[in-house]
Amino acid sequence: MRLLIQPGDGVLPLVKGIAAATRSVQIAIFRFDQPEMERALANAASRGVSVTALIAHTNRAGEENLRKLELRLLAAGVTVARTSDDLLRYHGKWMIVDGRDLFVLGFNFTYPDIEHSRSFGVVTRNRDALREATRLFDCDTTRQPYEAGNEGFVVSPVNARRALARFIEGAKKELIIYDPKVSDPAMLRVLADRTKAGVQVRAIGRVLDKQIESRKLANSRLHTRTMVRDRCWVFIGSQSLREAELDARREVGLIFRDSKVAHRICETFEADWAAAERTAEQRPEESDGVATERIARKVAKAISKELPPVAPLVDGAVQKLAGELREMDLVPDEMQQMVKGAVKEAVIEVVKDVLEEAVE
Repeated sequence: MRLLIQPGDGVLPLVKGIAAATRSVQIAIFRFDQPEMERALANAASRGVSVTALIAHTNRAGEENLRKLELRLLAAGVTVARTSDDLLRYHGKWMIVDGRDLFVLGFNFTYPDIEHSRSFGVVTRNRDALREATRLFDCDTTRQPYEAGNEGFVVSPVNARRALARFIEGAKKELIIYDPKVSDPAMLRVLADRTKAGVQVRAIGRVLDKQIESRKLANSRLHTRTMVRDRCWVFIGSQSLREAELDARREVGLIFRDSKVAHRICETFEADWAAAERTAEQRPEESDGVATERIARKVAKAISKELPPVAPLVDGAVQKLAGELREMDLVPDEMQQMVKGAVKEAVIEVVKDVLEEAVE
């Protein structure tokens, strides 16, 4: 087992994995903006490697980019398949190289996830996991039903609820959790039972049960679903302990025993836990309204940096419509208010989509 820790390991292990392929690369994509990986996939196809990309049929606020990616990969000689639309999302992040190396990741193939988010991934040559991953890839590529054959290979909505509940129930002394949002009622009950049994349960992320000790990740974005049980058993994957991700979406994860990997994740967790405590002590309490306003200002500032100069765009639009405007009886003040409203509505929709994805 080889552990990937983000930020830190970056995209290089993924690029190297693809570059080392001699026979095949099978990759499942939900979000993707990595030119180095795209070049590596194209180069592999050009040297005769069978490269197949299974691309999600949808993701929030990014479908256009997925369709463009499909066309570029097809042009590079990659075989492209699109997932079915039977589930809310196909959200798994995984890759198989030469039928030998399985990458199961908590992060997307994107710059924010790899460079600015706490996340983990694992690379394994475990035969059982590889067999199940290959079977799942073939089923999802051909849109055939998949039946789980291994509890250690965790697939939503097939066996995830059962496998993750058993993973938690097996904790004897300690359970640490990275999860953006733990909200599934049944999973919360299992966690509460463990705490009552004397197990120390701690989570970085949001947990909808005040009995479970949790903290917000400091100075970074949280984009992983990872658990370590008793410092030896590990779960890494894409499914949060939320109802939708357990029951209504395609998510992929791996449960395995490896004390070295567990130790490294626990070290990272303890550092993140301590940093979260320091940040909480330094930051004064603020109301939800104040916090929301602060976040809104940051979002607006980030958006403004990415915007092109607005005046030339407006001028161009007006010039283009000049003929139509002459024929219309327009009131300037009314027009100004209508344009403001239209722009506001468009921005709200985009920001809403992005924020919802970030929260998930």
